[in-house]
Amino acid sequence: MAERKKSMAEDQVTSVFTAGDVPVYEREYTADEEVLAALGYKPEFKREFSLWTSFCVSFAVLGLLPSFASTLYYGMGYAGTPGMTWGWLIAMIFIQCVAMSMAELCSAMPTSGGLYYAAAVLAPPGWGPLAAWITGWSNWLVQITGAPSVDYGMASMILAAASITNPAFVPQNYQVFLLTMFIMVIQSFISSMPTKWIANFNSVGSTFNIIALFIVLIMIPAANTRADQGMPKFKPANEVWGNFYDGTSFPNGMAMLMSFVAVIWTMSGYDAPFHLSEECSNANIASPRAIVLTSGVGGLFGWFLQLVVAYTVVDIDAALESDLGQPYAAYLLQVLPQNVTLAILALTIMCAFSMGQGCMVAASRVTFAYSRDDCFGPLSTITKRVNRYTHTPVNAVWFNTLIGIAMTVLIFGGELAAGALFSIGAVAAFVAFTIPIFIRVFLVGDRFRPGPWHLGRASKPIGAAACAFVLLMVPVLMLPSVTGSELDARAMNWTCLVYGGPMVFVLVWWVVSARKWFKGPKVNIEHQMLGRSETAIEGVGDEGSSSSVSSMKDGKGVDGDKVGKMA
Repeated sequence: MAERKKSMAEDQVTSVFTAGDVPVYEREYTADEEVLAALGYKPEFKREFSLWTSFCVSFAVLGLLPSFASTLYYGMGYAGTPGMTWGWLIAMIFIQCVAMSMAELCSAMPTSGGLYYAAAVLAPPGWGPLAAWITGWSNWLVQITGAPSVDYGMASMILAAASITNPAFVPQNYQVFLLTMFIMVIQSFISSMPTKWIANFNSVGSTFNIIALFIVLIMIPAANTRADQGMPKFKPANEVWGNFYDGTSFPNGMAMLMSFVAVIWTMSGYDAPFHLSEECSNANIASPRAIVLTSGVGGLFGWFLQLVVAYTVVDIDAALESDLGQPYAAYLLQVLPQNVTLAILALTIMCAFSMGQGCMVAASRVTFAYSRDDCFGPLSTITKRVNRYTHTPVNAVWFNTLIGIAMTVLIFGGELAAGALFSIGAVAAFVAFTIPIFIRVFLVGDRFRPGPWHLGRASKPIGAAACAFVLLMVPVLMLPSVTGSELDARAMNWTCLVYGGPMVFVLVWWVVSARKWFKGPKVNIEHQMLGRSETAIEGVGDEGSSSSVSSMKDGKGVDGDKVGKMA
């Protein structure tokens, strides 16, 4: 067994190891594999993603066109066109702060565990396991709701297109559910393929997403029929930027904040390169660049799409209350000929398929990473297996699919209940994204070692702005749109229950049981203290014991026993 006499202090990473620990390699490692070993993990995937293909996956997960189509009910329905113009612009400034802070963490800790690993490593001594536990489960919730929510929107668009061609057809909830489930199964098969196939598929899908977005941005202004309806070709700017739509029981300022759910949900896919970093070459530079590129490009072109729709919409009420059951399809019919509407819907549906599949890939890597640390209890032995033929976490893919199908039962509760799939994604993402950023900015002191991509002196101010925005938005995202006598079960915002319920269960599980056995990310590579070649501490393996973040910091486990096993 070859030993590399290089201390963790020499690697540009923030790791579970102490500065004097040295990983023991079974073979000659590449630069990327050395960084991963410094983080405590042995390589298990092929590194066939690049900056471009990582960006392609995250841009596909972002899915600007299908995301906009799926969340138009909230973006336009709460505050009208000012929420789409001012709202998107304001929210994007702060979302970019979150993305840049996350990218800095990714450069220092490029592992599939992502934010969960970062929270564990950066937390004050003794708090790492709890920080990882909360961050991990919140992040997992956003990951497993990604594909179901996208595919629900996609199914609604397909059925809306059918209703346009056959006005007698009115989509029913059971049809939306069955079609959503069918789409998820197809995407699961694709997500179970070898890494290179998945990378190529997402590269094609992301390229198509970009082309389709440009086509729509050109086609709607060029072909809109407002003039044929006796109106100006575009709405006056003072109306677009200043006339609020009375879509909630709250003042205009609060309504605009509530409309941010569309922006936050749409932009929540920029973390995908973090979770794919163990499959990316030059990961500690390429992955953070892909995060910032996704957020920046997505935010800019998303705003362009918002402006196009805001300047051309004819009747907001009619779009929101249409029998088509899909405000985006109803809006297109208002401003475009039927054949053009169907063409744009077809482009959006194809983009949505690529987006849902990208969500599945990212979610499976998160499930694998958490299973590797036994977060799922006995199920972890199944979900952490890497398929020996495809070298991908196939079991994790199908585990997520089953849970996603179960979650789509919310469709039968009506539009607002199904809307919880979107708002839970926004809230869960923000909570998971911000915990390690908050720890980094306010608690970590000098224990954070920046990677090759970092923000320099701007790191803490940008991180503080990100944390302040999230602190404001999480309660807002849980508010119902109406109050008083108008508030009933159908009008209720069920995010507080759909997100809060599982998180309360997770916290109770922690108090009752998990705190006794969960110690955070587990080291699965052998390591030894620098200068002490006679002893090696084994990481978790097929038969070996395991080391954790908590134990590597303190040299002891919760019970005070020595960590690992001396060889």
